[in-house]
Amino acid sequence: MTPGLSWVTRAAAALITASLLAAPAGAAGTLREATIGEPPPLDVMLTTADVASTIGRHIFETLYAWDSTYTPQPLLADRDRVEDGGKTIIITLREGVLFHSDKELTAKDVVASMVRWGKFGARGKLLMASATSVEATGKYEVTLKLSAPNGAWKNLIADVNGGLAIYPEDIAEKAGNKPIEQKDYIGTGPYKFVDWRPNRYVEVEKFDKYKPRSETADGYAGARIAKFDKIRFVPVPDVGTRVSGVQAGDYDYAEMISGDLYDNLSKDKTVQVQRSNAPIFGLFFMNSKDGIMKDNYKLRRAIQTALDKSQALRVAFGPKDLWNADGSFFQKGTPWYTTTGVAGYSPHDAAKAKELAKEAGYTGTPIRLLVSTNYQAHYDEAAVFTRQLADAGINVQMMVVDWATLLKMRGQPEQWDIFVTHHSLAPDPVLLTFMNASYPGWWDSAEIQALRTELVNSSDQTARKAVWDKIQALVYEQVPVMKVGDAYTYDVASPKLKGLNPNGPVFWNVSTK
Repeated sequence: MTPGLSWVTRAAAALITASLLAAPAGAAGTLREATIGEPPPLDVMLTTADVASTIGRHIFETLYAWDSTYTPQPLLADRDRVEDGGKTIIITLREGVLFHSDKELTAKDVVASMVRWGKFGARGKLLMASATSVEATGKYEVTLKLSAPNGAWKNLIADVNGGLAIYPEDIAEKAGNKPIEQKDYIGTGPYKFVDWRPNRYVEVEKFDKYKPRSETADGYAGARIAKFDKIRFVPVPDVGTRVSGVQAGDYDYAEMISGDLYDNLSKDKTVQVQRSNAPIFGLFFMNSKDGIMKDNYKLRRAIQTALDKSQALRVAFGPKDLWNADGSFFQKGTPWYTTTGVAGYSPHDAAKAKELAKEAGYTGTPIRLLVSTNYQAHYDEAAVFTRQLADAGINVQMMVVDWATLLKMRGQPEQWDIFVTHHSLAPDPVLLTFMNASYPGWWDSAEIQALRTELVNSSDQTARKAVWDKIQALVYEQVPVMKVGDAYTYDVASPKLKGLNPNGPVFWNVSTK
């Protein structure tokens, strides 16, 4: 999609693309999903983009996977043990697991993947920065030694999203910091990569030699059974086109539907609504590396002080049962929930914001806000905040691009001051993207460095919770990121589909009625 095209032109193009390029309605054995847009490269180890993870987790697998309570369970791993006070981790692999190339998975593949992930992966340094060695100590045994315990190690390797996806040894070793090539999209998952036609579709097909686990499916854990011959992921940026495509039978599933359609679609018998059990939350990242926002905590607090998050959530998500204005980064009832710092979450005080901005030395310079319309909620939130900030005398220049362009631009600190994304529920604070100093935003102040180290190196839950309380307070002081609020997103699917996963669009164990 070309960034310079108007929204109307892009929507029209999407409609034409969808109608012409979707797999034929009723194609036997093919599930068709309408995604929010073209994915970046499917090297899931290097990216946290949801659109890549949605496709990639059908192809690539991890050593562990989260169950429905977000507890990590063995997937490619068979068992593990921890020694030396938590500094030695020994993982035994399942035997007989095949890659899509028909090569058997061994410890050498895991070691090569772990080494690459530690050097270049989106979340790899959170574990591997303290690794003193990682070795294949048997054909199916991997031994990881750390300089200090890591209480989150299993959670850190339990998802493909920026995580430790396991690639064949030769592919992992030669890839380096560049995305792996399409010909090397070789994993152990229930589906294997077949074809990618840019701006048309990505297609995967059932891997007949897949070896599922014996446990009952639970969340992302347990048995993964491919019940479709193929899955075709079609980029459809316009939300209306995604919905009408499912209603007409052109697609079987469509993701990320806007809140203003929720009430009507809930009553529409041509679709089934799939409301998420776990919230996502919008995030506005401040640029801590370059530009007007760098180290200017008072200006960041001025921006947050001007905002009414409830209004943005209402516009973006519609009915109240789809959102909750809560400043905690973890839901109430979870072990990590805390209210520290949340007084600064949504003050909506224009006068105070003006005062803080003046004290920060702000003189009206345009603040570049990078946002995409592929996620309509992102755009809606940004538009509301831009108006509210104008009332406080803070000049925001919205830079509207497609999602693929945003993913490229956010890695270039000279291009933006704030960018908009969202985050899924995390089972551990170390998995929050803003906790990663290498993630765009690049928050790495002396204060967070010390607290991050303390959080990672402890395996005592009470002590780690106390550290997280301090970190959330620091987030509201230094404002590396602004949380918009909790949103319960929903997708729509054909009424014919059964076995859909409430944790998100994954299509193993899914079939037609």
